[in-house]
Amino acid sequence: MALQIKSFEEYEEKYRKSVENPEAFWADIAEYFYWQKKWDKVLEWNFSEPKIEWFKGAKLNITENIFDRQLSKIGDKKAIIWEPNNPGEQEKNYTYRELYEKVCEFANGLRALGIQKGDRVCIYLPMIPELAVAVLACARIGAVHSVVFAGFSATALSDRVNDAQAKLVITADGLNRGAKQIPLKSVVDDALKNCTSVAHVIVYDCLGSAINKTDKDLSWEEVIQGQPKECPAESMDAEDMLFILYTSGSTGKPKGVVHTCGGYMVYTAYSFQNVYQYEPEDVYWCTADIGWITGHSYILYGPLLSGATSVMFEGIPTYPDAGRFWQVIDKYKVNQFLTAPTAIRSLMAYGEDYVKPYDLTSLKVIGTVGEPINSEAWHWYHELIGKGNCPVVDNWWQTETGGIMISGLGNFSPLKPTFAGYPLPGIQPALLNQDGSEITEADIEGYLCIKAPWPSMLRTTYGDHERCRVTYFSHYDGYYFTGDGAKRDKNGMYRIIGRIDDVINVSGHRFGTAEIENAINEDELVIESAVVGYPHPVKGQSIYAFVVCEHEVTETTDARKRILETVTREIGKIALPDKIQFVSGLPKTRSGKIMRRILRKVAEGDTANLGDTSTLLDPAVVDEIVKNAL
Repeated sequence: MALQIKSFEEYEEKYRKSVENPEAFWADIAEYFYWQKKWDKVLEWNFSEPKIEWFKGAKLNITENIFDRQLSKIGDKKAIIWEPNNPGEQEKNYTYRELYEKVCEFANGLRALGIQKGDRVCIYLPMIPELAVAVLACARIGAVHSVVFAGFSATALSDRVNDAQAKLVITADGLNRGAKQIPLKSVVDDALKNCTSVAHVIVYDCLGSAINKTDKDLSWEEVIQGQPKECPAESMDAEDMLFILYTSGSTGKPKGVVHTCGGYMVYTAYSFQNVYQYEPEDVYWCTADIGWITGHSYILYGPLLSGATSVMFEGIPTYPDAGRFWQVIDKYKVNQFLTAPTAIRSLMAYGEDYVKPYDLTSLKVIGTVGEPINSEAWHWYHELIGKGNCPVVDNWWQTETGGIMISGLGNFSPLKPTFAGYPLPGIQPALLNQDGSEITEADIEGYLCIKAPWPSMLRTTYGDHERCRVTYFSHYDGYYFTGDGAKRDKNGMYRIIGRIDDVINVSGHRFGTAEIENAINEDELVIESAVVGYPHPVKGQSIYAFVVCEHEVTETTDARKRILETVTREIGKIALPDKIQFVSGLPKTRSGKIMRRILRKVAEGDTANLGDTSTLLDPAVVDEIVKNAL
């Protein structure tokens, strides 16, 4: 395809050009797309404010590049194949033309409700085709979409709606998840008790279940009724907001990461085509949820901008049994497959018998994303799923980066288990030591930073630019700080070690320790808490909570149950601690700072290496914690 690199030698040449003259390199890539007006300047930037502007002065609409630019050539090609939760249910196929008409119809409905360019729209939907339609309809009319994963609680949802000051929420009556059906509309009703900005709620009938209808509610069918199947695309500046996506931080309040139209479009398509080496007849499947950045960039925007056929899956990997992923690959003859290390480790535990019945020979590239993959899982994936013939492209990137930064490229990059690989063209990583000096030697761990802008990077955190500066650009002058540790081998391949800040990565989902602690502390039993991550064979990390209560807890079962219910209510089940230890106090410095480093060692069972605890405010607390560790 147009943007693809086809050999490692070509990669090295393109990478060299991208570093020597980034503006010329990205201007050349951007010519692939349709612009209503070309840019006046490719790039203007500084990392001190920070202020980053790509394709300055350009006008475009990202959906014109998905649809209008491509319809005459691929209008009858499948854009989305939707595989339902229940394998006995009929799948749905949408050609590019059919998807275009559904997007335009819904976009016109949104306009009729008064939604305009720049308005924020919160989307809280299951993994159904209407989620894709809603996202693209917002982009069509210039509304800013903010997708919230449909596993988050009412409190987490209301926090995000209020921060974005969303005018509209799009949801469903409920969702299918394996053998369960989970209500969604009732969660929205609870969330909106504390939200004043929302004028309307659009409800899609997914399960056919009864809902509490309020005066704000409209059905999906009401919104699209009588709407034309064509909708003029809003003209957007390259630096206009495309979407806000909330991610956890080291304070309790989620960060609204802002991505803009032009640079995000260019980079997601470019990275998709190169990492996955997609060819026009291929079928591509990313198992992520569109509630996370992986779904935005590599289910919707990257693949559809490239004219790809993208599989969208409603279900879970173990329903009706642990062969479901492999059954779907066999069914659609999937060529490129992307999933999380957590899913791989989980399916490994079920054994090979769930893999053997299925033909996986269609696979050409298999990928992992969300967290570093361990060696055992890498070999299982490579040998059993890829039959030793498929490269494993281990993607490293973040919500904030917008697209894949470090990875193997298709079938020609060198492979090395547990190593993500090489930086994509245009990406300039650096490893820094604690004092900010660059590490040039091989195999020495440092802080992973990026020293130059790339088109899909975040521009700000919504409504709080200072938070963006402090979180990502204040640690080392002139660098974007990733919050990850990494090392580089003698050949220049990068291995990501994991988070170095107060963020826990559970099954590829990031949670700030403060966010979970704030939830636990909501329980009236609790005085304070401290949360750390510890290794888990399937999820990568689990959550261990150390909890101080007002009175000594004698009935720990009830107290645990209450705390788990509180976390579920405040954040959602995906943030539940696996271990809760009730303690009389927490290890603190004399200035009152909680020493999570010590608690992490306890959680990991490495109590022989706690270091010097004599300088703590109360060293005896550590002895008690160690003695009663779970």
